[in-house]
Amino acid sequence: MNLFELTLRLNGFPISEAKEQLLQIQAISEPDYPAYIAEKRAEILRFHLTHNSFYKEFFGNRDFLDWKGVPVMTKTDLQRPLQERLSFGYTAKKSYVNKTSGSSGHPFIFAKDKFSHALSWAEFMDRYSWFGLDLNHSFQARFYGIPLDAIGYQKERLKDRLSNRYRFPIFDLSEKKLESILAAFRKKKFNYISGYTSSIVLFAKYLKEKNIHLIDECPSLSSCLVTSEMLFESDKRLLETTFGIPIINEYGASELGLIGFTNTQDEFVVNSEGLFVEILDDNDQVVPHGTAGRIVITSLYNKAHPMIRYDIGDTGILAPESTDKKPLLQKLIGRTNDVAILPSGKTVPGLTFYYVTKSVIEDDGNVKEFVIEQWALHHFKIIYTSENPLSPTQEKTIEQALYTYLENDLKLSFERVTLLDRSNRGKLKQFISKL
Repeated sequence: MNLFELTLRLNGFPISEAKEQLLQIQAISEPDYPAYIAEKRAEILRFHLTHNSFYKEFFGNRDFLDWKGVPVMTKTDLQRPLQERLSFGYTAKKSYVNKTSGSSGHPFIFAKDKFSHALSWAEFMDRYSWFGLDLNHSFQARFYGIPLDAIGYQKERLKDRLSNRYRFPIFDLSEKKLESILAAFRKKKFNYISGYTSSIVLFAKYLKEKNIHLIDECPSLSSCLVTSEMLFESDKRLLETTFGIPIINEYGASELGLIGFTNTQDEFVVNSEGLFVEILDDNDQVVPHGTAGRIVITSLYNKAHPMIRYDIGDTGILAPESTDKKPLLQKLIGRTNDVAILPSGKTVPGLTFYYVTKSVIEDDGNVKEFVIEQWALHHFKIIYTSENPLSPTQEKTIEQALYTYLENDLKLSFERVTLLDRSNRGKLKQFISKL
């Protein structure tokens, strides 16, 4: 067992057992796979109806006659203290606990039991192996954010060292910073790039303007993995042309793990081992393959916290040729983030605001929904719904976070509303530029 897997094991995540379980699932034949899915989803449903008072209350007095009658959960349903949502016998200390990014404007804290979280890592390792990448050994150029408080910063840097990755924080993507990123690629033998789509695309645009082919500057590169935001076809072509390496599209969510991953044939393969993914219409009915609808996901192994018919807030289409064992995502709709331009000329991706809004995400579930709008180079507005207004102290905390992650002398205003406007897809964008 190498360093990365050893770290998981030492933190209580049974990665060896999870990898073995994954192999057993993958060995199930195509004809037998529908029975596997039916068995696991019924099993996880019965578990939470028996061992989770929150889910039993949510399910209500319905009779479980067939899967279509199982109620759909939304992020709003989960905006209550975590302790109320944990299954009997599970605690926060004995589970993997984290916060959702809030990229759809609906933040909440979630939990996964340790085997379920280990299985997610096993799935990631499996998909990376499709491209000859090894989380234990391949050297990653990481385009991600990072906490700027001392403890959080050092914790992430330690994770980077243990995970064999070099991080480029994405809070400043000015030309000067992009120049320094290029210099790092010229010095270091990176094996692959991974990170937020918009940040990597900005880097590619910089290289294109300079007429630079990245593979010539860093010949050790073999692939680029983009995640967390939409990858448009035009951006994919730009990345392929400018970088000179295969582009991998990863679709995931912190509360669920891996949802989809493109393979070497450029098929967007949906995770059918640990998840059950459905596409539903507005009446919670399954739509035919090839038809757009809401992406609703069941975590088949998470016993600590129910994620059963969970509406993730995205819209997508399963390809007509999808099967139970190999569902294919024909199109993912949504997950777009605008880019903010600051008075100094600094350019930052919309996901930067995840790190700002984390300061308002509390386990009491007070803030229900929020969006951030940029009205001028120096003026940002946070529009939110909540049970109680943010206090002056909370507003000041958010303001200080804005200064820390972006720059000083920005104007921040707050507006508490009853309802937030939604796009024509019914989804909130966390950041909207009005410039």
